[in-house]
Amino acid sequence: MPGDRTRDYSFDLPEHLIAQEPLPDRAASRLMVVERASGRIEHRHFRDVVGLIPTGDLLVLNVTRVIKARLLGSRASGAPAEILLLKPLSDGCWEAMVSPGGKLRPGRRVHIGPGLDVEVLEITDRRTRVVRLDTSLPVEEALDRYGHVPLPPYIARADTPADASRYQTVYATERGSVAAPTAGLHFSTELLAELAGRGVQRADVVLHVGAGTFKPVEAEDPAEHVMHEESYMVPRATADAVAACRQRGNHVWAVGTTSVRTLESAATDSDGGHVRATQGDTRLFIRPPYRFRVVDHLITNFHLPRSTLLMLVAAFAGFDLTMRAYREAIDAGYRFFSYGDAMAVV
Repeated sequence: MPGDRTRDYSFDLPEHLIAQEPLPDRAASRLMVVERASGRIEHRHFRDVVGLIPTGDLLVLNVTRVIKARLLGSRASGAPAEILLLKPLSDGCWEAMVSPGGKLRPGRRVHIGPGLDVEVLEITDRRTRVVRLDTSLPVEEALDRYGHVPLPPYIARADTPADASRYQTVYATERGSVAAPTAGLHFSTELLAELAGRGVQRADVVLHVGAGTFKPVEAEDPAEHVMHEESYMVPRATADAVAACRQRGNHVWAVGTTSVRTLESAATDSDGGHVRATQGDTRLFIRPPYRFRVVDHLITNFHLPRSTLLMLVAAFAGFDLTMRAYREAIDAGYRFFSYGDAMAVV
């Protein structure tokens, strides 16, 4: 059956369509509108989303904030080393990816800058490291001073000061991600205000995006893919907002695959997609066939081939329609991935 093998999600993408820079205006991106019921595809601009979302519908945003998690330094020999912090652990240490992996064994140290060294403590079962930040500064200040924006590997350039704000949603408040929830990058404060002025409701969730979001599915059977856990939180106000939206007969719009996974992780099997106020870790892997319990409409970017994110979109829009939309996006010259254009699945 199409869509049940990983190879089904492969596609050839011309390199020039991988966006390397954000557009000067957040809301100037293109917006492909994909209508599930009819299979119709429209080509619009992102600011048209204001007329797309009806009054009374609920827009759910992931308010996670990207930290400067990429630390560039040197080993005792003077050779370069890199630490990518993934998530804080309960004892004040961090899980991290390191390079070069063969050299950074337990006991090794990496000097990042005055007042900041990283000590490797142990190797985990999944070959990441547990590290300790040795700093005289508050950790948040040390990362802001010496860390780099962890741009995705397909952006073939070093980060710049501009990325500190542009690889961040305008509503980001909760520090903890190593990758941006990229669908939200298209929203400006003015656009959000315009939506609110038209009576569109808003609710916030948190899912701290990990580096596993870029990991391709290597197993030919997607069921064999192991998802990395990501921490999430659904506040009581958001659970209540979803319930109120359902009660008045309106629809829930998830901004990004991270918002989808958060809402669906917090959903119960009761009728109407009841959402609990909760927090924890999720490994939810949404792929065809999946019965969505909460989300009615999806705003998302264009994703990597063979990725869990593309599979989530296929579960929501249908495999055939999703892959047709991607072929049309390539033919029409859409910009792909984090700094690229957007899709609304309605």
